[in-house]
Amino acid sequence: MPKWLKISLKIVGGVVLLFVLIIVGATVYISFNKTKVLKMVNEQLSKSVDGTLVIGDMKPNFFRGLPNVSITLQNVLVRDKQFEKHKHTLLNAKSFNVSLNTLSLFKGTIDINHIAISDADIDLFTDSTGYSNTAVFKKDNKQVKDNKSESSSATQLKNFSFDDVNFTVDNRKDNKLFNFSINDLKGNMAYPDSGWRANFHLDVLAKSMAFNIKKGSFIKNKKLDGNFSAGYNEDKGIVSIKVTPLNIGGDPFIVNAVFRTKKEPTTFTINLVANQLLWKHASNLLAANIQTSLNMFNLDKPIDVTAAINGSFGGGSDPLLYVTAKVKDNKLTIPGGIIDNCNFSGVFTNQYAKNKEISDANSVIKLTKFTGTYNHLPFTIDTGSVLNLEKPVATGNFRSNFPAADLNWFLEDNVAKFSGGTADINLRYRADVVDYKINKPFVNGSINLKNTDLYYLPRGLKLTNTSFSLNFVKDDLILKNIHLQSGKSVVNMEGRVNNFLNLYYDAPEKILLTWQIHSPALYLGEFMGFLSERKTAPKTKSRGNSGNFIDQLGNVLEKGRAEMHMQINKVYYKKFMATDAHADLLTTDNGILIQNVGVKHAGGTLKMNGRVTQGDKLNRFAVNTVVSNVNMPEFFRAFNNFALKDFTADNLKGYLSAKTNISVSVTDAGNLVPRSLNGNLDVSLRDAALLNFQPLQGVGKFVFPFRDLKNIQIPKLDAHFIVNGDMITIKPMEVSSSVLNVDVEGVYGLTRGTNIALDIPLRNPKDDFKITDPEERRKKRFKGIVVHVRAHEEDGKIKIGWNKNHK
Repeated sequence: MPKWLKISLKIVGGVVLLFVLIIVGATVYISFNKTKVLKMVNEQLSKSVDGTLVIGDMKPNFFRGLPNVSITLQNVLVRDKQFEKHKHTLLNAKSFNVSLNTLSLFKGTIDINHIAISDADIDLFTDSTGYSNTAVFKKDNKQVKDNKSESSSATQLKNFSFDDVNFTVDNRKDNKLFNFSINDLKGNMAYPDSGWRANFHLDVLAKSMAFNIKKGSFIKNKKLDGNFSAGYNEDKGIVSIKVTPLNIGGDPFIVNAVFRTKKEPTTFTINLVANQLLWKHASNLLAANIQTSLNMFNLDKPIDVTAAINGSFGGGSDPLLYVTAKVKDNKLTIPGGIIDNCNFSGVFTNQYAKNKEISDANSVIKLTKFTGTYNHLPFTIDTGSVLNLEKPVATGNFRSNFPAADLNWFLEDNVAKFSGGTADINLRYRADVVDYKINKPFVNGSINLKNTDLYYLPRGLKLTNTSFSLNFVKDDLILKNIHLQSGKSVVNMEGRVNNFLNLYYDAPEKILLTWQIHSPALYLGEFMGFLSERKTAPKTKSRGNSGNFIDQLGNVLEKGRAEMHMQINKVYYKKFMATDAHADLLTTDNGILIQNVGVKHAGGTLKMNGRVTQGDKLNRFAVNTVVSNVNMPEFFRAFNNFALKDFTADNLKGYLSAKTNISVSVTDAGNLVPRSLNGNLDVSLRDAALLNFQPLQGVGKFVFPFRDLKNIQIPKLDAHFIVNGDMITIKPMEVSSSVLNVDVEGVYGLTRGTNIALDIPLRNPKDDFKITDPEERRKKRFKGIVVHVRAHEEDGKIKIGWNKNHK
């Protein structure tokens, strides 16, 4: 071994031996001067205490504090002067280890370098008046030196550790409660001129971090574990802390915090960053009042989150929160539904209006660049917000473009089915959020459908190549560019509902939709579904949005009214065809009012007013009509002979004018129900002829066997009929024809009950048309022999006989 190495080892060994001898000496010194040293420790610590400081016992630890002397204080109590009043002990430590500077000890002074506390409770208490038991610590640590050898500065810790320590800050004045169970806290400190610096490891359980006890705790029952760097600037009174990462409940966070102690109360700013944090984990870090709202939602995949928390340890207000989140390709669960392919950037703050206090009522959740798919409908919300978490209101811009058939998923077969075509939605919405569900949204913007086929389920109505534009302007609904096609019918429409959004939810029965309708050709038979009673849609499972726009739609379509002003070039109904039609229709809760109807038909005109009353299977059609100069055969054929069997278009020739006040039952298919016709008919015929009318032919065989009654010319005829089911009452009627003159009165039964009296002059009136004087023609009409005949029913057959009781 080289000589220099031997000398070096001897020097090192000597130094080590010297330190050991010093420590042993110090330990022996403490052991033999226990009372004196304990007194010195008490006196040194009491410099900073204005209250009760009790140290139960003290013993040296030879190896623990090398190269310093370590002593353990047992059963240490620190209490303020008002302990008996509030019963909160500031410090109750079973073990309080103090490391002392060995050289200072031999000088007769105490210099504490390290403190280790274990199995202890630290309780910082403030009562409702603002008094705190931390008053036990003197605010001015400077002491007047009575002894030059006595240290004049406060104790400076270089190392510290806590083990199994329960730390509580209980502020009754400001309703704050912070409680941490410290499993392990180890660190060291340095003291530059500006203050101090510390590095330490923290392993604690946060039992309570309540800035407002009434609203619950942040990070409640969450474990915090991390390595901290901290510093204090004495001039600025700022404590700064940084930890990368801090594990909170198992999730890593980057944390930066600043505490400002220059003024009372102490304020703080805490910034947290967490990448790939699960929604539920993030929610569970917040206070109960916020958790309740956020836990109604969920995101399947982790998200990136940042949070800025600004608050103070004084006052009763919540800290200011500013939380951001970035969501990408996620699945969002909301009350009543799921949004797939979800992407957005989100912000939450509880001080939306800067000039108002921090509160739930001043909170906002703001979402930007929100995209997703709901019930197969892709959508975009440029900016969406939920304001006032006490009474939430959702607002935003909703955009969507998709195949119209995707609406079927949304409507759930409740109102209509779509196929083909496209849908485009651009809406600005505002809605209350009740029980975390969108309720009664008010919208502005437009909904456009193009070239789609629509099956309207409640009425069984099928429309093809349909397009329309719904425009929500303030409270009104304006319908434009509506093109409907059903079979061969083509309809173009524009409409408007005033005060639509206010009536939509609360008074749908007051909704009045005013239509302007134009059509080149309308086939009424294709719209018979509107005559039938509305079919009840099949029950579907709730979307969780009861009372919302779509759920209310069927109710509005049923209860709302429509006022239609129609201009139609050609109208077809079975054999009926009219031109230049116009009408005003008003739908009611049980039918349709028909007003100002006018058409050109069979060379004449028809005008009509009436009402259709819907029933279970049959519909009642009541109408007042004015028929002017229509071709009778065409007119009767168009209306299927008005359900008459013996008196048809084949029996008629000439022109008809009439006034009617009748009602009739109509099936859902639009067919007249036999024997359902009731009312009055005033009929005027001009240049008419009665062809092959069997009742008169029967009379002719009996009375005029040699006259041809197959073609009876009637230049003019005015008659009045009363129809009651299958019975037609014929008021006294004069028939002056080319074959015979007849006065007719009685009842004609379509199926039974016929009883008609006929007064028939036997003279041949074929030359009466040559008489130009009406009065002379009338006098001559009943000259000669008059036959009084009665046509009546017996045993289901019509029998012709003499009318013995004629007047």
